[in-house]
Order: sequence, then C-alpha cells, then structure tokens
Amino acid sequence: MNFAELLTHLLQKGASDIHFHAGMPVLARLEGQLQSVGGRKLKPENTASLVDQLCTPQQKARLEVYRQVDLAYSLPGVARLRVNIFYQRGSVSVVFQTIGPQETSLRQVNLSEEYLRYFRDLDKGLVLVAGPRGSGKSTTLARLVDEINQRHAKLILTVEDPIEYLHRSKKSAVVQREIGSDAVSFEKALLSTQRQGPDVIVIGEIRDSSTASVALSAAQNGHLVLSTLTAPDSLQAINLLLELFPAEERGAQRVLLADSLAGIMAQRLIPSKAGDRVAVMEVVQMTAHLRDMLKHPEQNKRLHDLLRDPDAVGNQTFDGHLLELYRGGQVDHQTAMLNALDLARFEAEAQNPL
Repeated sequence: MNFAELLTHLLQKGASDIHFHAGMPVLARLEGQLQSVGGRKLKPENTASLVDQLCTPQQKARLEVYRQVDLAYSLPGVARLRVNIFYQRGSVSVVFQTIGPQETSLRQVNLSEEYLRYFRDLDKGLVLVAGPRGSGKSTTLARLVDEINQRHAKLILTVEDPIEYLHRSKKSAVVQREIGSDAVSFEKALLSTQRQGPDVIVIGEIRDSSTASVALSAAQNGHLVLSTLTAPDSLQAINLLLELFPAEERGAQRVLLADSLAGIMAQRLIPSKAGDRVAVMEVVQMTAHLRDMLKHPEQNKRLHDLLRDPDAVGNQTFDGHLLELYRGGQVDHQTAMLNALDLARFEAEAQNPL
C-alpha cells in the first residue's frame, strides 16, 4: 500500500487526523482515540521522504529555515487535508488533519441567521474569530466569506497560510493568495492589499504585530477585515491582540482597536449526544458603550462582566448558547456542567422551565 492509498484507507475509515513520526508506527485518530496502524515503526528516512511528496521548493525552503511549515494537500475525490510538517528530535514529523467536504463543513457552522446576517452585511471594520487550536475557526471564517460571496458584489482578497477552503467566485469576486507560493509573507502580502482594490480582506490568522497593524489600518481605511486569533474567548482575544504590540504602543493601538472592531466570535468544540462535536459560540457585536470601555484599560473588569452578561444587547454568551444546546438535546447534562463558565448560574437556569 503506497502513501496515497494508506491515507485514503484511513480517511475512509473515518480518521480525523493521521500522524507520521519517526520511531513510532503510523497513528490515526478514529472515533476520538489515537490508534496505531500496523506494528512497523517508521524510520527517519520514511518521514523525510514525505517532504518530497508534499512540498513545493518554496515550502521545502521554509521548512529548512523555520523548522516547520503548514500546507494543504488534496486527495481528489477523497478529502482535502491540513498538513503540518515539523522537526522533532532531529527527524521530520508530518501531521494531517481532515477538512470536511466544503459545502457540508460550511453548513455546520453553529451561528444563528441573525449573527450571520450582521457579520456578512458589514461594510467595514475588523471581525475576529477566536478559539483554541482545532476549534473550527477556519471553517467559521470560510462560512462568512461564503455568505458575503453569495449575497454581495464585492472583491474579496484572502491571504492564507495555507489556503484551506477554495472559494469559487459567485456574486463576489474572490482572489486567494497563499503564503509561500503567491506571497513571501503575511506582512508583504497585506501591505500591497490596499493597492489591489478589495472591499473585504481575509487574513488567515493574526500572529504578530505587523499583521495586526495592517489589519487595524485596513479596517480604519474603510475595508472589512476578517481574521482569526488563537484565544479562548472574546476578552482574551482583545488582550492578546494588544499584547502583540510593544508596551509603549499599546495605548494608541487600543484606541485604534476600539474604533475599528466590529465584532468577535469566540468558539470551542464540545462533545455532542450524536457522538461528534458541536461548537459553542460567544458572539459580541460592538456598541458605542463597549467601544468606550475598551479604550480604557482600567475598565477591563467591567468589560469582562458585560461580555459575560446574557442580558447585554447584541451579545451571545458561551453559557447562554450552551444552555440552548442543552435544552435542545444536543449535549447531555454532564457535558454541559463540565463546560459551563458560571456553573452555579448555569445549573439554576438549566433547572428553570422555558
């Protein structure tokens, strides 16, 4: 069985991620459990050979410089996969994660029509999708792009590392650039975006101050900017973005962020009764009051309390959405209790009849 046949076999069995590490057998996550595939341990030359099969010359160069590289890999008619290649203990490791069929995956984004409509109809501002690694941020971002693409005649320009979802132009024109093959870096690609006339700029992930600075500048200049940030909730997403800047710049950047930010979706995946995972979403739509509080760091505690308040206009809290999922029969009582942020309040609400 060759490499492509092995991947196909494991994916058809339902593997969500597949691991190739020197000194271990091939590992696949099936039904949530990581399992060995066969007994033969891989040698360093086995994993190193995958680099030639998966990487372009540019990606190989990045791997050598940064000791890791992200890319996408397609098995036609089977699946599209995220791939992370990295070094560990001097040998190459490769991890594949499945990206579900595009139309199916995008329809599974657990965002109400009200919030989809709010975000897709924005003309300008910064929208952040936050969450831990593997929480579905890229899928939610792709769903927003797809919603805009279907309903508005705009130029959508994406800068991604790698391109995970391929967007066919519908009512909008969608131009997708991948770091490595189409652009040298996020910073250089983003500095040129505003000369390319986009209405919407999509940044795969904000990872550093230069990317954050360009994102804020573009939002200030009248573009709609959509991006992801690895953070557990909305307030920590705000704080993490500001912490990307040197301490002496944070005051000015805080004001820019308050003026530019249009909204945040923060999500996490939890087990569902159906045996898969469901996204619990926190949604914040910025208001004048929230902007004013965000400008003043001493208001962080009040801002935190307001973002957790289920009665705040325009907000959907984690616990509020978790309660909906519990009452709707999508998650069981134990899962809901384990994931509630305010356990006492959630327990009281869960016991109240609708």
